[in-house]
Amino acid sequence: MKKRGMCDCLVIGCGMAGTVIARELAERAGKKVLILEMRDHIGGNTCDYMNESGIFVHRFGPHIFHTDSKRVFDYLSRFTQWRNYSHEVVGDIHGQLMPIPFNLNSLHLAFEPCKAARIEQKLIAIYGLGSKVPILELRQQPDSELAEIADFIYNNIFLYYTQKQWGLAPDEIDALVTARVPVFISYDNRYFQDTYQGIPAKSYTLLFERMLNHPNIELLLNSDARRLLRLEAGEVLFDGSPFNGTVIYSGPADELFDCRYGRLPYRTLDFVFETHNITWYQPKGTVNYPVDREYTRITEFKHLTGQALDGRTTIVKEYPRAYTGADSETPYYPIQNPENLTLYERYRKLTDEFPQLHLLGRLAEYKYYNMDAIVKKALELADTLIK
Repeated sequence: MKKRGMCDCLVIGCGMAGTVIARELAERAGKKVLILEMRDHIGGNTCDYMNESGIFVHRFGPHIFHTDSKRVFDYLSRFTQWRNYSHEVVGDIHGQLMPIPFNLNSLHLAFEPCKAARIEQKLIAIYGLGSKVPILELRQQPDSELAEIADFIYNNIFLYYTQKQWGLAPDEIDALVTARVPVFISYDNRYFQDTYQGIPAKSYTLLFERMLNHPNIELLLNSDARRLLRLEAGEVLFDGSPFNGTVIYSGPADELFDCRYGRLPYRTLDFVFETHNITWYQPKGTVNYPVDREYTRITEFKHLTGQALDGRTTIVKEYPRAYTGADSETPYYPIQNPENLTLYERYRKLTDEFPQLHLLGRLAEYKYYNMDAIVKKALELADTLIK
C-alpha cells in the first residue's frame, strides 16, 4: 500500500471526474497523485471492451460524447481521435418507430397530415422553430389540439418510461431531470444538437489509458477507499495515518460517512447482453420502449462504433431498478427530489470540516452529469487548486 508522504494528492475513483483531475494535478501542478479505484477497470461507466464474439461493446450501456465546450473537446482530443457519430434514438410506440425526443417528424408519424400540419404551425408560433419544450410545460397549453398532442406524448412516450426508469411518477422527480427529454420543435432527428459529437475512434479505455499515462500518477485498482480513508474530528486519515494533501472524492457522498443519516436513493441497472447471428438487429443505435416491455431500451453497438461485421451483432437491454447498496450493484442515477436533496445536503455539510476534501462527480455531488459537464467541472476545479 502507498504510504503517507509518498503522494501529494489522493483521488478516489478512476472515472471521468477522477481521471481528468488526476491528470491535471500531475501534469500542470507537478503533484504526485495516487488514484484508488474500487472496481477492476479504469474509465468508470464508460468502460468498453471486445466481447467473445469479436464485437466492441460498452459495458455499462451506450456512452456518446457530446459538448458545446471547445475547451472540453480540445482537452479530450489530446488523448483520442474521434469517430464522427451523431446518435439517433427511436421509440417503439405500439409497433411504430418514431424519433425520440418527440419532434416534428414524430408528429407527422403520430397524426394524420392535416392535423399534424396545424399542430406544427401552432408549436412554431408559440415556441419557435428549434426550441425544446418540457412535456410538463406543453401540458399546460389551453389549446385543444396542443393538449391532445401533449397527452399523446405524455401517455405514450413519457409516463411509463419515466416510471420504469425512476420508479416514480414524473411529477415526483426534479424538473431538471424530466426536462432532459423535451419535445423538440425541429426536423432534426439527432438525440443531441451539440457542436462536437462522437465516439473515441479506438475506445474509451484507450482514451483513459492515455490520460493516466503520466509519471506522477499511480493507480491502484480493486482498492476500496471505504476501508482506507477515514474522516475523524476534522482530520483526514489514509491507511490509518494523517494525510495533509488534497483529496478528490468521486464516490457516493453517503458512503464517505458510513451512511449515518441513511442511504441516498439511486437507480441502478441490470444489463442483459445478447449476440445474434444477424448483421443488424435494429435500424438505429438505440430503440426505446416507452409503452411496453420491462426494459427501457435496446442498444446495438455496431451503430455506435462503426464496426463492420456481417452475420453477427451484439445488443444490450437495460432493466432499471432500485439501488440497495449491495456490492454487486452500481448506483447510476441519483433520484433528485426535495427530500433526497435535503438528505444529500446533510452529508455535504459534513465535508465543510475538511477543507482539503473536494467532492467531484455524479455520485459525490448527487447530480446527473453528462460526460462533458464533468470534464468541465474537473478542469475548473483544477484551475482553482493550481492557481
